[in-house]
Amino acid sequence: MVSDRAMRTMIGLCTVILIAAALRAADTVFAPIAVALFVIALVRPVQRGIQPRAGAAIAALATMLLALVAVAALAVLSAWAFGRVGQWTIVNAAALQALYVQKLALLQDAGIPAEAMAGLFDMRLMVRLAQQVTAQLQGVLSFTVVTLVFVILGLLEVDVARRQLEALRDSPAAAALLRAASRTAAKLRAYMAVRTAMSILTGLAVWAFARAMGLELAEEWGLIAFVLNYIPFIGPLVATVFPTAFAALQFGTWQVAVTVFAALQVIQFLSGSYIEPRVAGRRLAVSPFLVLVAVFLGAFLWGIIGAFIGVPILIAILCICDEFEQSRWAARLFSGLDAEPVMRRDSGGTGSA
Repeated sequence: MVSDRAMRTMIGLCTVILIAAALRAADTVFAPIAVALFVIALVRPVQRGIQPRAGAAIAALATMLLALVAVAALAVLSAWAFGRVGQWTIVNAAALQALYVQKLALLQDAGIPAEAMAGLFDMRLMVRLAQQVTAQLQGVLSFTVVTLVFVILGLLEVDVARRQLEALRDSPAAAALLRAASRTAAKLRAYMAVRTAMSILTGLAVWAFARAMGLELAEEWGLIAFVLNYIPFIGPLVATVFPTAFAALQFGTWQVAVTVFAALQVIQFLSGSYIEPRVAGRRLAVSPFLVLVAVFLGAFLWGIIGAFIGVPILIAILCICDEFEQSRWAARLFSGLDAEPVMRRDSGGTGSA
């Protein structure tokens, strides 16, 4: 006979699977909501500063415009960098394909069978890739519009939701949720501040190295590294592989490609695995394994948006778990620290959300 604890465990696993399936099936609804809540947490201090002098509606509108300008600037820089790389590829397509064929011939002369790779690089593939990128950009535009609508509505309702939770003084769950929301907002702002600083540092380092190596499109590679660094693990990997491939095509030697790859890996390691943990300190300590799971699970559920929002969602979940005795063990287990749990020891979340 199955014990009650085993039955509850199986029911819990089934519930998690069903929730994940629902999140994936309704990504057009849940993904914009998740990103909107994340944006609201980031810009909430701006709204609190404007609202006493201008009113709730004006404060929400001004805050939304500030978020829109920041997102638009990031999108324009990304589009410019990736567009320049695409244009360079199209302009030099003939030379790149000739170099590609030359390398295949060298492989065949060395006794390495390369017939199956002969048709992988052609203009038709590049056209299809460009069409896919265009479709993705259109999808991001519609996603951004829906997200901004949720941001506006959320900024208008955040004070109402806080007052409603504060009114439930006799409900421990309401008080716990209010504390979790406050600490989550503070942690997310700290997370984005650290991530932005490290992204700028990484982008500048990649740009300087590309210029020193004589690699074409040095500014574009720096901007791409800056943008992709916001996505843990996946972004830095892509930002390393692309310049390496272009270095192999530009210089025509594998030695230069290996040098570029190794140097970029060192830059990414110093930024993401050495400097960032020391800058973030104990406040944002989360198990690296769980961060990796959050990134790939988010990418599986919602694509590139999920990969970006996966870690903030993880931070929010751990903050909520830490507020309830039954789930506090999860916050301690996945804090990534040997000492007392980082979720309760930090003092960065005492302010209102």
